[in-house]
Amino acid sequence: MATKKIFPTKSSSSLTPWLGIAFIIILLDQLSKITITRMFQLGEEKFVTSFFNLVLAYNKGAAFSFLQHSGGWQRYFFTAIGLAAAVYIIVLLKKHGGQRMFSWALSLILGGALGNVIDRLMYGHVVDFLDFHWDGVGHFPAFNLADSAICLGAALFILDELRRVNK
Repeated sequence: MATKKIFPTKSSSSLTPWLGIAFIIILLDQLSKITITRMFQLGEEKFVTSFFNLVLAYNKGAAFSFLQHSGGWQRYFFTAIGLAAAVYIIVLLKKHGGQRMFSWALSLILGGALGNVIDRLMYGHVVDFLDFHWDGVGHFPAFNLADSAICLGAALFILDELRRVNK
């Protein structure tokens, strides 16, 4: 009796570069956060340009500090969401590894999500340090490289979908 492969070889082999991209995002994200936490005290800012500072900030919530002051349960909730999303993204990458823009988008989102999950598991909060601001408007909430990768991945995902719809 022949054994049936659960995942075809072609799909499995096409998963490697996409996981590699996600790993690079995680590595750059974690190295940048380690560097900032060693160089700055919480709340400390360093002027870089007229519209950009480096700052050490902790976010116990989600995007834009959503649920930041909710008593701690959000740490586990957002960690679970990040891990569930990672599993789902890996399944999608196995299925659609040949679709380059779609897979780039998913890889960036995967790396960003796991970068922030690592923070939540290790520290109980996400380390943010990129601070953009404009005179008269104020400061955009601080963010990090993982957040940037997630946003870039989401933009690529939308672009890919628009491209697919136009075909």
